[in-house]
Formats: sequence, C-alpha cells, structure tokens
Amino acid sequence: MTTKESVYAAMPWLAQLSEAQRAPLSPPPTVLHAFRAAAARTPEHPALAYFDARLTYRETDALSDSVAGHLAARDVERGDRVAIMLQNSPHFVLALLGAWKAGATVVPLNPMYKSGEVGHALRDSGATALICSDRAWVDHLRETAADSPVRTALTACERDLQTRDDPRVLGFDRVTTDVDDLLAVARAGHPAPADRELDGDDVALISYTSGTSGTPKGALNLHRGVIHNAERQRTGHPVPPGAGYFALAPLFHITGLVCELAACFANAGTLVLAYRFDAGVVLDAFLEHRPAYTVGPSTAFMALGAHPAATRDHFSSFLVLSSGGAPLPPALVETFRARFGPYIRNGYGLTECTAPCASVPPEKEAPVDPASGTLSVGVPGPDTVVRVLDETGAEVPFGAQGEIAVRGPQVVPGYWGLPEATAATFPDGELRTGDIGFMDPDGWLYVVDRKKDMINASGFKVWPREVEDVLYTHPAVREAAVVGIPDAYRGETVKAYVSLRPGASAEPAELSAYCEQRLAAYKYPREVEILAELPKTTSGKILRRELRSPR
Repeated sequence: MTTKESVYAAMPWLAQLSEAQRAPLSPPPTVLHAFRAAAARTPEHPALAYFDARLTYRETDALSDSVAGHLAARDVERGDRVAIMLQNSPHFVLALLGAWKAGATVVPLNPMYKSGEVGHALRDSGATALICSDRAWVDHLRETAADSPVRTALTACERDLQTRDDPRVLGFDRVTTDVDDLLAVARAGHPAPADRELDGDDVALISYTSGTSGTPKGALNLHRGVIHNAERQRTGHPVPPGAGYFALAPLFHITGLVCELAACFANAGTLVLAYRFDAGVVLDAFLEHRPAYTVGPSTAFMALGAHPAATRDHFSSFLVLSSGGAPLPPALVETFRARFGPYIRNGYGLTECTAPCASVPPEKEAPVDPASGTLSVGVPGPDTVVRVLDETGAEVPFGAQGEIAVRGPQVVPGYWGLPEATAATFPDGELRTGDIGFMDPDGWLYVVDRKKDMINASGFKVWPREVEDVLYTHPAVREAAVVGIPDAYRGETVKAYVSLRPGASAEPAELSAYCEQRLAAYKYPREVEILAELPKTTSGKILRRELRSPR
C-alpha cells in the first residue's frame, strides 16, 4: 500500500476533496488582517449592503477605526470583553471591527435574550462594554448592565444608514438614550489605537452556546480558528472575489459570523444584510443584490420555499447554497431543487469548532444512508480529523454509531472560566460533540441525533431525526420535531409536533398512520400534535427541550 493509499484508508474523506480543497492554507493572522487587505486592494468596492445603503471598504474601515478609538478612550483595554447585541445590520459589523481594532474580545449576544440571559453573559464574561439597540437599552438593558461589569455602552438604531424603513422588519421608532450613539461615534473620526494589534492566538469571540442543553457556556473562539474556517470557505467554494454574501444566518451566531461575515471579507466580497429573517424581505433582497453565496438553517429554506412569491429567479444568482445549524431533511433538498434549481449543500459544525468541521464539497452531492434515510452532513476538511467513539472512548468501525469527536485547528481550547467542563468536553484537545453519528467507508459523515435526545421505547432506541425525516416527506408537513414522552407501559413513547405548509391540511391520525407505514412499530409516533409554529432559536434550531416541557 502506498503512503497516499494508507492515508486515505485512515482518512477516507480526503479522497472526496479536490486538490485545491486539500491544499494547505496560509491565512493571515486574523479576519481583521483580511479585511484591511481587502480595503487596501479594493477600497471603493462595497463591503456592506443594507436595503438601499452601501458602505465601501474604505468607509467601513474608517467608521470602525473611529469606533475603536472611542472604545480605547473609554478605557477598553486589550483583551477586555465587548458585548454586541444587534441584528444583521451595518452597526453589528462596525461594532465588531471596532472592538477588534481596540484589541478587545467580542461577546456576541442574541438580541432575543431576556434580561436574565444577558445578565449571565455580561457577568460571566466580565464584559466592560456593551453595544446594543437603542430600544433594548431603554427597555431593559440599562438596568441589566448596571448589575454587571459594564462601564461603557453604545446604542444603535438599525433604521439608520438606509431610507426604505421596510415595515416588515424595520417598523419601529428611534429612541433617545442616555448613552452615546454608535453611528455618531463612528462618524466622529476618532483615530484607532495603534498599539492593539491582535494575532491568531488571541481570543476573537466568547460565543455562548445556545443553551438547548443547560446553562450557556462561553466557547473561546480564537482568531486563528475563525480565519482558518473563513479561508476554508473561501478556497473551498466557487465564489469569485468581490461576490455578494447574503447574511441569512444571524451574525451573532457562529455560523453567520464565520461563514458569512468572515468568509466574505476574506474574499473581498459584499456582505448583504437585511436586519432579521423575514422570508419576503429576504426574497426581495435576493433579487436586488444577486448574491452568490448564503448559508442558513433548514428552517429558513423551508420558509423561503413556502413563500407564495418564491420563484426560480430568486435563487438564480447563487453559486452555493449551504445549510447548517439544524438538521437538513433529504425531502427538503430534493423538493427545493425541483422547484427552484439549486442543490442545498449540507454542513455540520458547532460553536466549539468555530462553525463548520464537515461539509459537502461543491462538485458533489451528499449521499443518503439507505438504512435510516439520513442525509450525510458532508466530509471533514483536509486538516480536520473526525472520529466516532463508543461509550469507553474507543474508536468504532466505519458504519457503526457512536459519539462524534473532532480535532483540528478550528476547535476551541475550551470554555471561559470552566476548567472542569473544558476537561470533560475537550480531553487532550479533542472535542466530544455530544452528537451521535457514523462515518461510511468513503468518509461521508452522518449525524443521527443528539445523545441526550435518544428515546428509549420498551428498550428500543429511537432517534428523533429518523422519524422527523419521514414526516418531512409528507406533502402537508412544513416543520417537524419528535420527542419522547412518559409512557406507563413502554417507559417512553414517541410524540411528534408538526407545523403545516400554508394552505395544507392533515389530521394527527393521518400523520401517525403515514409514519406507521414507513417505520418499525416501536418508532412511529403514537401522538401527533399540530402547532402553528414550532419553537426555535433565532439561529433556526427547533427547540425540542421546550416541546418536552409541560405547557
């Protein structure tokens, strides 16, 4: 066996990648370095597009310089934490770049967080500065910040910088606050500090996990991990320099920040923003800006596909459509391609591995496991090693299920201030994901489900994903989530929650019978409940935890 053959036997996914995709990377130290390089090469190219607003790389660089100078003048030191709690608008980007230029670590926060969740993140991270919307500051964050280490605050109104004021997403008023306005600060022309240069080993982000499995923990995303995955996105996708990247995923989420913002700047592209997800607004933006790339959860593609105005022309500019952050049903991929043309490329990653660690190469299509009907999430990158482990930590053979473990340059070194959780989750630097999956002999990775979501029905294992994938093949089903509920006889039994497509109808008994015809007797849902909407995080993950809780 040749050296190449022996390597491919141990890491079969390498054979699925092209030579260009396998080529070693030589990224700059940080995304900030990539952004500045793009600003030097193409200063008048649009860096940001927001409804009818455009900001060039030169303008974005100057505005974020001034934000950095303001923060430095307010005693934000190198390594301090700056929390940013904004939707997808230019204000988020100016705050992010400004904080990094000031030498700070950014703590991105979900704008949907309530006071208790924000307070936990501010106190846990020790954030000394907070940048948020004017409405949130007046509504609840002023009091929350007062009970935290925050000593500097900036607010923003996301209606600034554009004139459309689309009522579907921007139907709110400006609010007067008692702190400085981000845009006014950005326009003030403060010089950026000259002594705050960051390198790859500095912490770029403290990203709090979504909290779907307990108290959120702050993952330490290093600059070298962020730029590594951004560069892999740039070199691994057929997106030309300067192209448009649509921010379908929220920028406060690791997928949006790395695969959209960071990859866009690494490619000197235009980041297209639309505040928050609204299917109609997003479709309008697709036609106006003609982006080449986007990534979002499967639930976003479900909503876009279900919108009555959606046509093939809306998606005709895309060279790459990627999905991540939530399971991608095979039925959605095929239905979407039949109606609109593009093939949605699956991917897999976590906050703890700085977004993607596996994806479907652009020239390939993900196989579907014939036994379970699960769509592969792709193959690992060339510098990533994925193993599947049994309960003792031993590696299992190809095709056998176990916990997915990831090692690579994008894996974070641990959690902020949690040495015991770090030791448990990252033994010897390898991320134990808590996801159950398997790898086939050709290197394709399959994610079966979360370890904690397995249902034990009369001693039989039931993985919710398998049942959900069957439900998604029913023509009336828009979204599906399956959970285990207590059962006096079986211990647990399977219950499904679904929402229906617009104009469609189905009865619970009909959906249960549909599954019974396609699944083993112990797997099909004995109960089906139809809801108008399923609970989700703002990054698109359906919250099974809320469905399991008594309502």
